[in-house]
Amino acid sequence: MNREEALELVKPHLTEQRYIHTLGVEKTAIELARQYGVDPEKASLAAIFHDYAKVRDIDEMRHIIIKEDLDQSLLQYHPNLWHAPVGAVLVNKEMGIDDPEILGAITFHTTGQRNMSPLEKVIFVADYIEPNREFPGVDEARELAKKSLDEAVRFELSQTMIYLIQRQQTIFPDTFEAYNMITKQLKEEGERNFDK
Repeated sequence: MNREEALELVKPHLTEQRYIHTLGVEKTAIELARQYGVDPEKASLAAIFHDYAKVRDIDEMRHIIIKEDLDQSLLQYHPNLWHAPVGAVLVNKEMGIDDPEILGAITFHTTGQRNMSPLEKVIFVADYIEPNREFPGVDEARELAKKSLDEAVRFELSQTMIYLIQRQQTIFPDTFEAYNMITKQLKEEGERNFDK
């Protein structure tokens, strides 16, 4: 599937604003992929389809989580999290995309996960910093992404958790685990570089 076909297929499933966001995520994902040695074509496809289920009905998403035996604990958290894993299932079934890297990047673009692949990190960061986004901290995230993909992921995970804590909302365990794992990795890298 080429880019034009993918965009044509995804557009009817998104609002105009969400489609503009998707184009921004795709542009950013390709730039990050090239910078950090990730396949730009996979980054493009994952970005185009990352919000495929974003505007789906909540009851439909709940049904898919149950029927497809996705992580049932999702149902205990805010429905904003559901569109990512549900989207991966639908992209696989409806679009025929079966690349596990692309599906993983779609699945974890909102929560992160313990052992994020380079493509998952690219989509996670691109979704946060794409040019149409404007919120406190986004410029700092953009600067970090120019220097270190891992530092950008850690910053975004921490900002997400702070945002949820300030609003007394629950935090999905994958987000905690992603933060702990990447913080540990960055600490170990720092110590190795210091020892050289």
